[in-house]
Amino acid sequence: MADPMRIRAQANPSGALVRVLMSHEMETGQRRDAAGKIIPAWHITEVTASLNGKVVLSAEWGPAVAKNPFLQFTVKGAKAGDKIAISWKDNHGDSRTDEATVS
Repeated sequence: MADPMRIRAQANPSGALVRVLMSHEMETGQRRDAAGKIIPAWHITEVTASLNGKVVLSAEWGPAVAKNPFLQFTVKGAKAGDKIAISWKDNHGDSRTDEATVS
């Protein structure tokens, strides 16, 4: 399983600013190792964000996203104390979900 995501959610007058740093190698499947063998593709394909259990963001990603991707978005109507959950799935079937409280 991958390392935990770093999630920061800060309330502001219009909702909450959410910043997420995901730990993932994000290999494209086009690079080669030192021996010349192709490194297999391994990247996040789906990202979902929920506010108190309700999906507020859903995205499909591909291999062009950088290693350890950073995602930032605003959730309108969110307030201090609300729970933000971020989930991802990759093309190897791995997944991770982490949660943070809006401060």
